[in-house]
Amino acid sequence: MAKTSIGLIELGSIAAGFQVADAMLKAADVDLVLARTICSGKYMVMVRGDVAAIQAAVDAGSQAGDFSVIDTFVIPNVHETIFPAISGITKVERLEALGVIESFSVASLIEGADAAVKAANVELLEVRLAMALGGKAFATLTGTVAAVNAAVEAGARAIARKGLLVNKVVIASPRQELLTEMI
Repeated sequence: MAKTSIGLIELGSIAAGFQVADAMLKAADVDLVLARTICSGKYMVMVRGDVAAIQAAVDAGSQAGDFSVIDTFVIPNVHETIFPAISGITKVERLEALGVIESFSVASLIEGADAAVKAANVELLEVRLAMALGGKAFATLTGTVAAVNAAVEAGARAIARKGLLVNKVVIASPRQELLTEMI
């Protein structure tokens, strides 16, 4: 079965993070994408696999993490641009309109970024996860003004459903110098 689904658990405890990662890996046939500390003293665990395995892993991890769990998600068919954007390897020569979505949690931001790129024809530039951000996360994307507006709205709605939206911005004609500061 294709491993097109991802799941993530964000925790307020580093110790619980190790326990949750172990529980997730023991619960189902999933691949560990990342397990690491993030600002500010939080921990995140992301796994990849088929939908049923991801759901089982997130359920087991959530139970193991108990009160330390801040946020979770299961995305059944994650957009293929999410992983390069998290890794910071997306390259773009020129900015069109620029969209920025900002969240209080890593999990909700990834959900929002996935919703954004599925909603409109945009290029996801970066998904920055909590490092040197006080635990917050943000995504940047580019495309036509109309596409970026649609994508940012869709991403912001996904994050706002959890009450974790910090801000959303669309810049119609950004200065190209911003590109060197973003990635």
